[in-house]
Amino acid sequence: MTIRSALPSEFETITNLWEDSVRATHDFLPEAELLALRPQLLNDWLPAVNLRVLTDPHNAIIAFSGVVDGKLEMLFVAPHAFGQGAGKALLQDAIDHAGVEQVDVNEANPKALGFYLHQGFEVVGRSALDGQGKPYPLLHLRLRGTSRA
Repeated sequence: MTIRSALPSEFETITNLWEDSVRATHDFLPEAELLALRPQLLNDWLPAVNLRVLTDPHNAIIAFSGVVDGKLEMLFVAPHAFGQGAGKALLQDAIDHAGVEQVDVNEANPKALGFYLHQGFEVVGRSALDGQGKPYPLLHLRLRGTSRA
């Protein structure tokens, strides 16, 4: 597995991976909202983050992360790669190379919360609304041993 910076030409592939991952993990998200988020991710959010991809031995993208100012804004793994260390590798890369200390997790995604808690994060707050003002509560996590809130 290789971790590298993403290329703009890969944004469509990354968006497809995101959709597959969200469909597998975000069962609380209605179809219409998922479809509405897709162009925002592709056109607005991917270009705005430090975007890294993890590729398999055949150079296929199997996971990606996006970081802004020490906060992990996105980390998604292709469903066929769940449980194989892709998320852990990208998270460690983000901590080591981008100074990640914070991440928000949908409260309704207990597997993601368990993953981050297992990786050394702790819950430090909660918001009733997500980043788009929708009623999907977020848990705010911070890497244990860091001072940034």
